[in-house]
Amino acid sequence: MLKTAVIGLGYWGPNLVRNLSKTKGVEVKYLCDLSQANLDNWKSFHGATLTTDYRDILSDPSIDAVAIATPVSTHFRLASDALNAGKHVLLEKPMALNVNECAELIRIAEDKKLVLQVDHTYLYTGAVRRIKEIVSSGELGDVLYFDSVRVNLGLFQHDVNVVWDLAPHDLSIMDYVIPHRCIAVSGSGISNFGGDLENIAFATLYFDSGVIAHINVNWLSPVKIRRIIIGGTKKMIVFNDLEPSDKLKIYDKGVDLKNSDMDGIYSTLVKYRTGDMLAPNVDGTEALKYECNHFAECIRTGARPITDGEMGMRVVALIAAINESIANDGKKIEIGVAAI
Repeated sequence: MLKTAVIGLGYWGPNLVRNLSKTKGVEVKYLCDLSQANLDNWKSFHGATLTTDYRDILSDPSIDAVAIATPVSTHFRLASDALNAGKHVLLEKPMALNVNECAELIRIAEDKKLVLQVDHTYLYTGAVRRIKEIVSSGELGDVLYFDSVRVNLGLFQHDVNVVWDLAPHDLSIMDYVIPHRCIAVSGSGISNFGGDLENIAFATLYFDSGVIAHINVNWLSPVKIRRIIIGGTKKMIVFNDLEPSDKLKIYDKGVDLKNSDMDGIYSTLVKYRTGDMLAPNVDGTEALKYECNHFAECIRTGARPITDGEMGMRVVALIAAINESIANDGKKIEIGVAAI
């Protein structure tokens, strides 16, 4: 039986408690939060010790793993302390504030042979796992572009901008399904209400294969949109996460180019192709349930998580580069090979 603890019982922590406690072979033994009011909500959760001091957890040799769902500014300290105490770690995204912190967490986990899994939950949804299968199978042909929109009205954050808040979802999906390396980014954004935290941002990402990606994140939209389009040379796929059913749609649409005998601009003829639309079935298992099972399995078998530290670091590197570009009026920022 894996004995676990959850640190942070604000917005996301309760979901981790619920799913870990239902994971086969896992027992939640500690719940930790600085807020006594948050802890009081869990007084009826039998079998767990409630504490405001995470060091109580780390000093208990019976605890095998911890899940951390706290503000990103605390991730490095809590995760490094947990790893150094010999605990496996499931860490909320983004992984840390910068690439150097990510690299150090990876180093500690590898030195101590511990599982470090980053909670990029979208990658465990049935829809995204199916997208990965479709792209990897070649059904779309060569990937041409990745376009995402993640907008809504609020919630405004007080410690991070909209890129840190919303973009990790789409960047992690992009990293997972696009089989090429991002080499540069360009970003733009604005803070409409003063301060230095952008509430609207756009990012363009360039890949070594010629693939281009665009990400639109916004806290100031009158409507909520969660949509990704991936275009290929054969087919295109649309992922609308707000659809109650048929979240994925594959379109047999595209263009075919044909050379003609004419010179100049007319030497290449464009033929538009329109075929059927298919809405494939996707696994409806709750993503966090799938993820918690994956975390436990990786601990038991020593397997590498889908969302390991390296993957988490790549996302942080992209976020940092986008913000650097925004701060420099959209300057294209190259992504170092070591970071990606």
